[in-house]
Amino acid sequence: MEGAASYYVVKKRALPEVLLKVVEVNRLLETQKASSVQEAVERVGISRSSYYKYKEDIFPFHDSAQGKTITLACRMDDEPGLLSDVLKVVADFHANILTIHQTIPINGIASLSLSIQILDAASDVSEMVSGMEQIGGVHNVKVLGME
Repeated sequence: MEGAASYYVVKKRALPEVLLKVVEVNRLLETQKASSVQEAVERVGISRSSYYKYKEDIFPFHDSAQGKTITLACRMDDEPGLLSDVLKVVADFHANILTIHQTIPINGIASLSLSIQILDAASDVSEMVSGMEQIGGVHNVKVLGME
């Protein structure tokens, strides 16, 4: 569909540096740590034209996730208590679990799908995903979608 916006979820490490700097300029302006666009772009080291080119096209994932439902998928080892550890990360994040589906493990690995409602009280979604990735036995945590 021509003219329609397409969205992708991309890990920070895959983004070009200029896009990360645009996010930083926006943060400086929003927190009033820079009094003008010119001051902010000079501080982060990009041109004003680069900032204006991308300023409406990139934003931290957590900014758009509040009040939404996200679907996560991951693969995890078949170990007692591992699912409970993942669900504790979600609970600590103050998100609401809507659905859980875990497949029967094959060769000691199960697939897990979670639909999670991100409440206004929740903190940064990327921190939640990182927290899941830090659990031993959890592999390939991915954001599949957001509504």
